Amino acid sequence: MTDDETIFDVREIPCQIKHPQIMQRFFGLPVGAFFVLANDHDPVPLYYQFDALFPTAFRWEYLERGPETCRIKITKLAPVIPPAHLGSPCAGEDEPSAVAGEIDAREALGGKPQR
Repeated sequence: MTDDETIFDVREIPCQIKHPQIMQRFFGLPVGAFFVLANDHDPVPLYYQFDALFPTAFRWEYLERGPETCRIKITKLAPVIPPAHLGSPCAGEDEPSAVAGEIDAREALGGKPQR
């Protein structure tokens, strides 16, 4: 990997798709490899998402914590299985609430599903 390939600059990516794209980048890494995440703020919710899903499979190292740019080296330490659904913790987004395989059975039971 060249230096350009290791940097994943997400500053221009819309919030609704930012976390899933970062996770996809992580899933695609071989064990022992890393990428450097460049963001316009400290992505603390992303850290907690990684920690909840893969507590022993990643290393999170701050390279820069400036007021305008935050750079974090994220290393894959172990193989991971991607979850069926990756939501983004962005406030106010229109993220579907259903998880893969979840069925709304209210209509079959006489109620109407909410749309």
